[in-house]
Amino acid sequence: MPSSPLFRIAAAASGASIAFSVALAMAPSAQAASTSVVISEAYGGGGNSGATYKSDFVELYNLSNTTVDLTGWKVQYWSAAGATPQSTPLTGSVAPGTSFLVKEADGASTTATPLPTPDVIGTIAMSGTAARVAIVNPAGEVVDLVGWGSGVATFEGGPAAGTTNATSVARISPCTDTDNNAKDFTVGAPTPRNSAAGPQDCTPTDPGDPGEPGGQSATVAQIQGASHTSPLVGKDVKDVEGIVTATKSTGFWIQSTTPDDDPATSEGLFVFTRTAPTVHVSDKVKLAGKVAEFRPGGSGGTTNLTTTELDSPTIEVVASGQPLPTPVVIGVDRIAPQQTVFDGNPGNVETPGTPFDPTRNALDFDESLEGMRVALKDARAVGPTATAYGETPVVPGQNVSAINSPRGGVVYGSYNTPNSMRLILNDSLVKGQLPTAQTGDTYPGLTVGIIDYAFANYNLYATQGNQLKSGGLTREVTTAQSGNELAVATFNVENLAPSDPATKYARLAGQIVTNLKSPDILALEEIQDNSGATNDGVTDSTVTSDKLIAAIKAAGGPSYEAKWVNPANGTDGGQPGGNIRQVFLYRSAGDLSFVDKPGATATTATDVVGTGGNTSLTFSPGRIDPTNGAWASSRKPLVGQFTWKGRSVFVIANHFASKGGDDPLMGRFQQPLRSSETQRANQATAVRTFVDKLLAADANANVIVLGDINDFEFSKTADILVGSGSTALTDLPRTLPANERYTYVYQGNSQVLDHILLSPNLVRTMANKKYSYDIVHTNSEFSDQDSDHEPQVVRLPVQVTR
Repeated sequence: MPSSPLFRIAAAASGASIAFSVALAMAPSAQAASTSVVISEAYGGGGNSGATYKSDFVELYNLSNTTVDLTGWKVQYWSAAGATPQSTPLTGSVAPGTSFLVKEADGASTTATPLPTPDVIGTIAMSGTAARVAIVNPAGEVVDLVGWGSGVATFEGGPAAGTTNATSVARISPCTDTDNNAKDFTVGAPTPRNSAAGPQDCTPTDPGDPGEPGGQSATVAQIQGASHTSPLVGKDVKDVEGIVTATKSTGFWIQSTTPDDDPATSEGLFVFTRTAPTVHVSDKVKLAGKVAEFRPGGSGGTTNLTTTELDSPTIEVVASGQPLPTPVVIGVDRIAPQQTVFDGNPGNVETPGTPFDPTRNALDFDESLEGMRVALKDARAVGPTATAYGETPVVPGQNVSAINSPRGGVVYGSYNTPNSMRLILNDSLVKGQLPTAQTGDTYPGLTVGIIDYAFANYNLYATQGNQLKSGGLTREVTTAQSGNELAVATFNVENLAPSDPATKYARLAGQIVTNLKSPDILALEEIQDNSGATNDGVTDSTVTSDKLIAAIKAAGGPSYEAKWVNPANGTDGGQPGGNIRQVFLYRSAGDLSFVDKPGATATTATDVVGTGGNTSLTFSPGRIDPTNGAWASSRKPLVGQFTWKGRSVFVIANHFASKGGDDPLMGRFQQPLRSSETQRANQATAVRTFVDKLLAADANANVIVLGDINDFEFSKTADILVGSGSTALTDLPRTLPANERYTYVYQGNSQVLDHILLSPNLVRTMANKKYSYDIVHTNSEFSDQDSDHEPQVVRLPVQVTR
């Protein structure tokens, strides 16, 4: 222990000196109250039952005026009474007035919210109720420590209160460290901030008169400004007046009582109190504080827009029971641009001087209403409610110019025509008062709430409940194939694992038998191995495939057989440990058979041999060019040769790389960078090269390319697969009317991700017979979906095959 300690570590036991010395043995020695980095928040309930966030975390804050290099520092953790610490080494630096987020272990929850992008990642599984955390510098000295909860052995001054899976212990003011955890910390909803969240400056700009708040007088509109960031960011302001319109666990929203006449400047503002506010809706308040920009998490965090807020507020309630401002009715009072997120290519829209035009750009339109009380009239759900989060994508009932699907959604028809009018209706302020919606349902009358931004989208936080009017959506059923038609389908079954409940297998089987009418060949994506997400080196998927085949039989379907090639462990992406792959199911009776040429391994490439009617594969099932770098951490294509009524049919099942890492549509970078397209373009090139080999060997080859391509029908990826000239494939989603082109619904955009493409021979009309094609809408429009993708099927008459 330093010879002159300037900060006290108290022992949980009182009185006896021996108890104190034992307590010190359980934690490292400590220095004075920190003047540089402090622990501003700790959360140990991550991913547990009822957890707010998926991961435990420790948030640090630099209350000094200089950047602190954290190289060689570490976060240390002890259980409430444990003697042996766990450590997370730190790297990087933390700027003045800025937070630094240390992610620790994930819990088991798959629905809890991810953290904002962490600055450092550790693996410590923290307690959700009581523990101790310290920051230790390279000299081994404790810079700061917090102990909280029942039975905690060490702490500064007094222990902070205990937490739950839904609460954290957080410093009341990140700028204040009195060496008393009981006084410095409070318990509330976790509010993780990373280094990208922006500064909370501890340096006063204007002390003002004694006893008076400092800074300049400002209105809400002056704080918001006609831009995506406040012109007053980082400044102290005072005399900010407004009516409290809504509250939540970490603050409240106000709306100005003296609005300006500029519709580009919002009249609403969030006031960040960190703990539950003491004000009430309809209070008139007068505020002082520091203007800040907060960048919320989700979608990588750093690509999100910021929201303007007032931090470290001083609050004076001037009056209570005041009338609330009349909500702006979007779609009636103001019309949002319906298919333009941002016109032009400004780069970062938060850069000062970027044009700001709410009449042309949906991003600017929503910003001009940030924090305000608004309403949608007859809001229509354009995607199902995500029940785990209470979020429903909606548009005003007056939406007229977008490409509306026949089933109530809005189709993403091109990069230039997204559904930019949509908002995410969020029920977090009115839990249980908004019914779960399916696509096409409407909330009649006015749905009132506050505009805010989170997870790469503008949200309407409802402040009152509403009823729901059903749009009558039902799951589609396709037409059964005749005896002279070959039905080929594709279906992403979303991480199907042996551990999934029997109900998932039964429901998927019901879709295959009832809705898809038991296709002859079914290409499945996302079949996991026999141990599911357990990362134990197992790669075989016989158990998974057999369970689905048995469920299909139990649902009244035919007997199927399965073919696949096991991937190498951990090389094909997807859920860690799951080793997802494509699998062919095919009806094993009748005129269909599989041309079995076994022997392929995860890294063995199949090839084309023979010509004309003797064209075949070296391995069937086989993989296409599996060592090509295009398939890094992604699924390799599965190809198989079938014989139907004496005719060879080559089927290539795909699951291309995901869109992870792309900029969000409603993010701060415009136009969004689609960096993931590069890998899919390379994958499409590899598949197209193989198709060209087949068609070079036999110009009349029956080739079907299908699966989860993870890209749109108008994308470069699809163009590469289609090709050109006499060997061009026909991409079947492109053959549908524009308002019917979708296999997936993402945040209110109905879009194509899954495709079936046919070789020239299969799209002919022979003897008045032609293929028929159907996207069977059974999942993505419904809140109780069995997968997030729609299956689709093509029926090929015998006359077009050779």
